[in-house]
Amino acid sequence: MVHISLIDNQIQSLELSIERDHFLRTIIRELAGTLQDVVGIEEAAGFLNVVGYRTGQHVNQQYQNALQLSNLSREQVTAVLIDWKRRIQGDFYVIEETDEKIVLGNRKCPFAEQVEGREAMCVMTSNIFGAIAADNLGYARVELQDTIARGAQECKIVIYLKPSGVLDEFPAQEYFKA
Repeated sequence: MVHISLIDNQIQSLELSIERDHFLRTIIRELAGTLQDVVGIEEAAGFLNVVGYRTGQHVNQQYQNALQLSNLSREQVTAVLIDWKRRIQGDFYVIEETDEKIVLGNRKCPFAEQVEGREAMCVMTSNIFGAIAADNLGYARVELQDTIARGAQECKIVIYLKPSGVLDEFPAQEYFKA
């Protein structure tokens, strides 16, 4: 019995970076990576689109309930996007905000190093941002112009708030109010 206790103490005293947050980020990274490897990045992004959009609806509902509002203004949407990312340890900030678009930068990914090489994980951000913006403002088209996952120092995300026949050079996802 003493021997087991010594082993337990030895194991418990190890300096390991195992904790819940890192574990969950690792699971998401491995799921995204497995999807990318098995079905390709476009199909992986498709699966993560659904998860991200549903998560965005949930996040949006939490903020609307807390603010006791059924609809958020553009300024509130911008503040919610930044606040939500802050709460999950991102570092987003406003580059530009007009009636036509919201441009956000990000210095720190909530997925940390786990996002590197896993572009499909960025789809989560796109969908959550798109769901929140579209549900409140009627429409959103989200472009992930730069991402840490693709090796950029910072992310640059453009959320267009009005439909346009002109498409930029970046791939984008459109969202509409449900």
